Amino acid sequence: MVEAVMFWNEPNNKSHWAFEVDPEWTAFAAMVKLAADAVARENPHLLRVLGGISPIDPGFIRRMADFGVLENLDVVAVHGFPLDWNLWMINDWPAKLQEIQAVTTLPIWVTEVGVSTFGADEVQVFGINRTAELLVGRVPRIHWYSLYDPPKEWPATTRHREAEGSSYYRHFYMGLIREDGTPKPALDHFQKHTPAMGLCQWFHFEDHRLDNAVKWMRSLGVRHLRTGLSWADSFRPNAEAWFDRQMEALAEFDVTLTFCFTPEHRGVEAHHTSAPQVIAEYADFCARMVRRYAAPPKPCARLASTPEVCVLVDP
Repeated sequence: MVEAVMFWNEPNNKSHWAFEVDPEWTAFAAMVKLAADAVARENPHLLRVLGGISPIDPGFIRRMADFGVLENLDVVAVHGFPLDWNLWMINDWPAKLQEIQAVTTLPIWVTEVGVSTFGADEVQVFGINRTAELLVGRVPRIHWYSLYDPPKEWPATTRHREAEGSSYYRHFYMGLIREDGTPKPALDHFQKHTPAMGLCQWFHFEDHRLDNAVKWMRSLGVRHLRTGLSWADSFRPNAEAWFDRQMEALAEFDVTLTFCFTPEHRGVEAHHTSAPQVIAEYADFCARMVRRYAAPPKPCARLASTPEVCVLVDP
């Protein structure tokens, strides 16, 4: 079941949004407002979430408030990787949340948090247990990133790739399960924290790991999953067939569905982090996906003589 939709991913991260053409986030703000309204028209019950921010920056949230973006949303989200990418300590998590709580009354979700095994498996074990101690009970949703290490032949979704040095290569060690399918030591520790802790797992187009991921999530007791449907992938041949298969496989989980990645031919610049040439096209994609995978249930009338029978009523 889709419980929430998220607009973009890490929009204040220079690897995920085109600062060159939108340095003040004016295009991003207009795009999110339009998309949030479009989603609300399709299903007013869905939670609408601002793309999780990285770094955790209250100034960005204030900027979105000034643009009126937060008026159209139900949740703001943050991402944190203090043992790998951020310049703050893991014990600072409560303070980082307070920084955002000081500038918005919206609920805060942690939609990506993780620790790599780039240096040692033991670091991830420590990180997952300490993260749970610091976050469980403080925020309504925690999504651990991620279940799988991605195959090393798949490029990580960043703009500068290998030029980022070790920061880039850490992407390939964030999973609880290695590329060859063997569990890491932290997997058993993660299970101790479900269902309070959910997962963030991206699935590539026609991802061969999908069915096994579902089996793992069931066995681990995961209830909440964050994943995405790529606007760029929607232009591939057989895109709807793959989206249908992915969403059917994930139907038993409470899904936060992220919409991001600009098709190269629709961007101001020809890359997936670009602002769209026409922001309404992004809103149309969001509405189309909600209509297909998260439409509200049809109203029904109960027969007085047989109260257990619900008869669908066309609105």
